Amino acid sequence: MSGEEHRIELERFVPYRLAVLAAEVSQCLAAIYMGRFNLSIAEWRVVATLGDQAPLSAREIGDRASLDKVQVSRAVARLLRAQLIVRQTAHHDRRYSQLQLSGKGRSLYREIVPLAKAREQQLLDSLSVDDRAALDRIVQSLLDRARDMLAESAP
Repeated sequence: MSGEEHRIELERFVPYRLAVLAAEVSQCLAAIYMGRFNLSIAEWRVVATLGDQAPLSAREIGDRASLDKVQVSRAVARLLRAQLIVRQTAHHDRRYSQLQLSGKGRSLYREIVPLAKAREQQLLDSLSVDDRAALDRIVQSLLDRARDMLAESAP
């Protein structure tokens, strides 16, 4: 057995490259909402998720925004203190609560979205129309396959 079989070239290892890409892109966007709006990455993800699909439970936010329980809990606590989101207890089950943007939170969301979309466009400007379409197909294929693999490995 050669040593190559037990070695990963990280610069060529797709999962590593995707993680680095996601982190770099996230930091590009964070430059918008951290400095100007004083939001962390997790807080922005909660705001963006609720701006897109509300009301949601904390668990649903975590699932949609790829945040763990602790990240969601801390972000929600800070956003509640800042009065950017509101929590309502579900009528059907008092143990279940849903979150949504407050008026102040909706205003913030409407202010950030055009800036985030402009930043996205700056990234996409480096790709041709065909490359953008291919990227969309490839990302969806990888997401679908990763979800299938997770489902296959679940107990």
